[in-house]
Amino acid sequence: MGTEAAPVPESGHPRRKPALAALCLALVVTTIDNTVLNTALPALAGALSASTADLQWINNAYTLVFAAALITAGSLGARFGHRRALVGGLTVLAAASAAAALSDSTGQLVAFRAVMGLGAAFVMPATLSVIVALFGPRERGRAIAVWSATAGIGIVAGPVTGGLLLDHFAWGSVFWINVPLAAVALTAVLLLVPALPGRRTGRLDVPGLLFSATGLAALVDVIVQGPERGWLTATTAVEAAGAALLLTAFTLWELRTAHPMVDVRLFADRTFSVAGGILGITFFALFGLLFGYTQYLQLVHGFSPFEAGLGALPFALSMAATAGTSDRTATRFGPRNTVAAGLAVMAAGLGGLSLITVTTPFAVLALTMGAVGAGMGLVMAPASTATVAAVPREKSPMASAVNSVVRELGGALGIAVIGTVVSASYRSQLATALPDAPAPAAEDLTSAHLTAAGLPPDASGRLLDAADQAFTTAMNHGTQLCALVALLGAAAALARLRPRPVAGQPPAARPEHDPDLAEHR
Repeated sequence: MGTEAAPVPESGHPRRKPALAALCLALVVTTIDNTVLNTALPALAGALSASTADLQWINNAYTLVFAAALITAGSLGARFGHRRALVGGLTVLAAASAAAALSDSTGQLVAFRAVMGLGAAFVMPATLSVIVALFGPRERGRAIAVWSATAGIGIVAGPVTGGLLLDHFAWGSVFWINVPLAAVALTAVLLLVPALPGRRTGRLDVPGLLFSATGLAALVDVIVQGPERGWLTATTAVEAAGAALLLTAFTLWELRTAHPMVDVRLFADRTFSVAGGILGITFFALFGLLFGYTQYLQLVHGFSPFEAGLGALPFALSMAATAGTSDRTATRFGPRNTVAAGLAVMAAGLGGLSLITVTTPFAVLALTMGAVGAGMGLVMAPASTATVAAVPREKSPMASAVNSVVRELGGALGIAVIGTVVSASYRSQLATALPDAPAPAAEDLTSAHLTAAGLPPDASGRLLDAADQAFTTAMNHGTQLCALVALLGAAAALARLRPRPVAGQPPAARPEHDPDLAEHR
């Protein structure tokens, strides 16, 4: 009863390529769902009379549950079969999206967003786990490269899709769109993804499940609520201590139980830990950048939500291009050099973005965003491949889940930290440039624009000029920090990332053909 089908041969499953298309489609659904909401927040505020705190919970409920459930979802998928996890996750995601579109209060919407995050948590790690299971060593890197390119497209497709829908329909359309997308992905999974064997090794690790879910939930809540509550408040300190205790208990339990949900000893493997950390650094820099960049495009440049979404297309296109070929780049130059170069290119693009002004033309923005995307494309697949290659094949579902957790935590931490830096710098810059600015304008750039709309023309113009300049300078400070983090990641990759071959790797990946390994032979 523990299996769905016969094990996949080492050479790869005959249906692996059609299955990859279905898996990429399922991945796009989750990445779009994670980013499409940002463009709808102003419409939600008006339609549901939502406060700023309400909007934060609508946005964060998904992230909180998604990150907290990833390890549990990955473990259950490995136990009962990843195709079942995909089917169940997509079904829950579609149903919760429809319910969210019909919500008539912020409380309902927060609850349904949380359920959407739960559904997505079963989909995301399962896609990578199935790829590892279906593809043999010779093709696995290429498949993960395609998977990574698809993730980049989904990240940007969300804002573009949301902006286009809001130009023609009400706010509920950003949730309704998930229903047909999930239905198509679900059909593709059922038709194209073969049933794979589940692995039931002993009793279900219920204590580990509870410790990991509650510990990660507390940790993510500390990160996303820190800027609003204050990083040094008693509430933040108590919750952070609780998260540390729960995750420590999780680690200790996993070390002693006979059938752990996560083999925490694998974190002692340098390749596994460093590659995972690099993924977190990459998403820290990306989401930290996007926090300010989307506001800059919409408020400083006056772009519509759809136009602002299109502004990120250079990032998506360049990332797709480099990610799609990153397996060949890594084969030729070595994963360590490829990842380090990618982070360096990403840092260069971020450095360019940290020099922009309120009048920087779109062509310059597109060029620098393209560099950020190109660099990230070189990082994603080789780093992801390194983490799953560092563990035995039967433990790849755990590695996939950990991959997803690290990316989500990195992104959440990037938004929180860079958001705090940008907000503090904005208030300081505005107070220096316009000491008599109305109090609401000092809160954030959106409030400044709303305040300016009710002032006489001369006063409105002065406030808008000062606020736009203050925010652009503040965003540059935040982007400089993102660039520094990416550079530190590049240095860590060069110093600590030592990829090694695993059984069955093709000749091109063996030590004598790997530039990173040859020098250490």
